[in-house]
Amino acid sequence: MRRIVVGVMGGAEADAPTAALAHELGRLVAREGWVLLNGGRCTGVMEASARGARDAGGLTVGILFDDDPAAASAALDIVIPTGLGAARNSVNVLASEVVFACRGSGGTLSEVALALRFGRPVILVGFDPGDPFLALAGGEWYRTNSPAEAVAVARRCLQARGRIAAP
Repeated sequence: MRRIVVGVMGGAEADAPTAALAHELGRLVAREGWVLLNGGRCTGVMEASARGARDAGGLTVGILFDDDPAAASAALDIVIPTGLGAARNSVNVLASEVVFACRGSGGTLSEVALALRFGRPVILVGFDPGDPFLALAGGEWYRTNSPAEAVAVARRCLQARGRIAAP
């Protein structure tokens, strides 16, 4: 069976609590045996989540905004330079079976909207884009307050889709 790929989306800038949350999320994703995919930059949520997954022995993939692999986080195992700019957000979402969204801004909101549009469950981790946005976007989304809660929700989503066995 092919590996499960989950996206961790969030801002290129992250305060210390958001970076810590993203690092722990990456660690827990790796402990599940899932592949962590993100935007690949060496800053913010992308760096922290990749570093957390790498520290836990997980496989990490970065889909870069630009075409320069030197811009990628050193915590990535696989770097895919796209030169697509913000259009790479579609690749991030479509390559992910579940999308985790940490605090971010416009790029993160676009990834959340795309995920909901394309039928990917979105798990908001300490990030709330607001009821009007979520109501407009539709789709399947969950609010969570911790990485552990977020991973538990993702596990249930993947079980419901037959990608992992129920306990």
